[in-house]
Amino acid sequence: MYFVYLGMKEPVEFVIAESLSELKKLRLKQRTLSKQKRVDCLIHIKTSKFKTRQELANHLGIHIRTQERWLAQYKAGGITSLISNEPQIRPSKIITPEIHDALEAKVNSSDSPFLGYWEAQQWVEEKFSVSIKYHWLRKYLITHFKTKLKSPRKSHYKKDEQAIEAFFKTTQHIQ
Repeated sequence: MYFVYLGMKEPVEFVIAESLSELKKLRLKQRTLSKQKRVDCLIHIKTSKFKTRQELANHLGIHIRTQERWLAQYKAGGITSLISNEPQIRPSKIITPEIHDALEAKVNSSDSPFLGYWEAQQWVEEKFSVSIKYHWLRKYLITHFKTKLKSPRKSHYKKDEQAIEAFFKTTQHIQ
């Protein structure tokens, strides 16, 4: 059991399940600086190196609120949730589940899909009376529905199919 000092208030009880050697080994395995700092935070709390959380935050080069989020995340899910690589997709405050479902149906529709993100933006504004910025909606559609603008170009109407066949017959293929 370890105590995290919150400045002038009473110290708060904080339990770190992993041993100091486990934390140090885990820190060496982390590939990103952010993940290393998260494990460092636990190591410093376990060794009681700093008296206040502000000193610890300054040492790590983070804001106190970031430190609080990390510790809350550790309390909720342990070390695995603290250093997980899964992106945290939070529910949108602008796009309600109703809008999300309608967007999903429209994106996956084979009859009348969106021709572009600008059309999706106009459609949401007309149908739900919600104004969403273009770039934000574009990012949302890419993240949630894996959309992309790229589509194959149409063939030219004057293209001569016999000329193409003749070209491929006469050219030598290098192997």
